[in-house]
Amino acid sequence: MSKTVESRIAGTLIPTPDITPEELQLAVRNHSMPLEALHYPITPIGLHYLLIHFDIPVVDAGTWELAIGGHVERRLRLSLDDIKSRPQTTIAVTLECAGNGRARLSPRPMSQPWLSEAVGTAEWTGTPLGPILAEAGLRESAREVVFTGLDRGVQGGIDQLYERSIPLADAQRPEVMLVHAINGQPLPPQHGFPVRLIVPGWYGMTHVKWLRSITVTDAPFEGYQQARAYHYRVSDQGEGEAVTRMLPRALMVPPGVPDFMSRTRFVSPGTYTIEGRAWSGLGTVTRVEFSDDGGRSWVQVELGAALSPFAWRGWQHHWKAEPGEHELCVRATDSEGNVQPDTQSWNLEGVQNNAVQRVRVIANPVDEVQAPADEYRS
Repeated sequence: MSKTVESRIAGTLIPTPDITPEELQLAVRNHSMPLEALHYPITPIGLHYLLIHFDIPVVDAGTWELAIGGHVERRLRLSLDDIKSRPQTTIAVTLECAGNGRARLSPRPMSQPWLSEAVGTAEWTGTPLGPILAEAGLRESAREVVFTGLDRGVQGGIDQLYERSIPLADAQRPEVMLVHAINGQPLPPQHGFPVRLIVPGWYGMTHVKWLRSITVTDAPFEGYQQARAYHYRVSDQGEGEAVTRMLPRALMVPPGVPDFMSRTRFVSPGTYTIEGRAWSGLGTVTRVEFSDDGGRSWVQVELGAALSPFAWRGWQHHWKAEPGEHELCVRATDSEGNVQPDTQSWNLEGVQNNAVQRVRVIANPVDEVQAPADEYRS
């Protein structure tokens, strides 16, 4: 495609790799997880990826309440203390943005220009949603559950509060929680203080932050973020397929040292332990493969244990770096037979682009490293 194309849902498609001022504004407000943070089984809070659609609301925890209504027998209003007083659980959960990898599409939708690092794994503490819905008393007509955040803005020409829904059966799953803490600390403002939703296995757009209300409906929710955004579309015909669960993906910590601008890696010839993480929301990761020739050949690597059924698995591989240039790749396969693709697929939305990570590595003998300045001090 050689010219700019207008997409009704995603906005302008950019036919060149040049980043736009609008995308730069988004990139300044949001951030991905540095690949070296894959060393941590649990991502430190400040390194966990963030995507904030509108503004971060300022919330007074003392007066905040969560309203629960719609097709229920009893409307509820819960304070932060009410939620904390209920049975608590902590689960390690991997979250990934549905647009992860968007920046590598050509053409690409003008949106947050993610490469492949829009991910993180945290320990989330809260109370299961199912018992709260049961306490409210679900009517026979109940079909979906809509979650509304306090963050407000304009997207697609529509003034809106951020809202998403999930089917009632999914909302009642025991791992779906209203959480108030991350990694043992109260949610910071950027992560949804005072309470957010966590739906393990689903892409990040589902995990609504700064919760304002929960509404049980008797019909599919048709709000902008549900019916128009976050769809996988390869043509302008029809609405496409809604994005739900995370596709399999593996990432590696690039070996050696980086070039400042290109991030090309430099190593001396020798053997290196390459490590990383792999996950899937569609099943358990059962296989991770590594390639040092751009995906022409693959070897299976050693898998570690998962932190929980909803968190990534560590992996490692001992790689012998021969002199020369190498393109390192890694891919994941899950228990349902889903294999991470070698190449990226073009689409109008820039979502579900889970093509393998590629890292350029140059292995050359290193004569010396520039001495640190303090070595010259007497």
